[in-house]
Amino acid sequence: MLRRLRGRFGISARRVTVRTHIPWYWRLGATVIMLALALALAGWIYDAGRSFAGFDQRQSDQELSDLRVRVSQLDEEIKRMREAASSSESKLQIERTARQELGEQFKTLETNNSRLREDLAVFENLASGETKTQGFGIHRLQIDPELTKGSYRYQMLLAAQGLTRGKEFQGQLQLAVTVLRDGKTAILSIPTPGQPDAQKYLVSFKSFRRIEGIFQVPADTVVKQVEVRLLQNGIVVATQQASL
Repeated sequence: MLRRLRGRFGISARRVTVRTHIPWYWRLGATVIMLALALALAGWIYDAGRSFAGFDQRQSDQELSDLRVRVSQLDEEIKRMREAASSSESKLQIERTARQELGEQFKTLETNNSRLREDLAVFENLASGETKTQGFGIHRLQIDPELTKGSYRYQMLLAAQGLTRGKEFQGQLQLAVTVLRDGKTAILSIPTPGQPDAQKYLVSFKSFRRIEGIFQVPADTVVKQVEVRLLQNGIVVATQQASL
């Protein structure tokens, strides 16, 4: 017994550590706080390292946002420039069309002016009485092909000459059209008997009259020559020829 007491309380007794008792929830709270501080410190060190290395997330986000705004502005500017270019192209096309139409109108006016000058010369010659020919005449006969194949436009001036001026003429035009078909020559008479539009070839005038119209021939023929005849009571009183 004595020996046991010495072993428990004597110099050879076991060492005992005395600690202050701390509740478990305080220990848990302290652990959580330490972990939070460690995570915050790690995040700070990470951001500091990125900044030190030249990469700042906030600065990059700001630059990216600025670039997006700039791209949007450039898209708007490109859109406006395209619209302006399209409008300019439309205006240019309109101007080109207007110039082309004006050019065609100018050519038409020049042609009409030249024709009127020639008509005036014919009228002055007829009015002066210089011509000694009596009766009726066909002047300035012109034959032009149309865009439609087989269609031709004719123009002429009918005038009374000498003592026949002032007397009303009533008669008919007849066209003798020389055509080439399959290497053979043929003469077509226009209008043909019973032709529906034969009435348009009837003419009447006192001093002079301009005649203009279109005649048709088969599309597979080529017109070589046109002879216009002016008939009165079935008798030819004037003729004129034009070659193509």
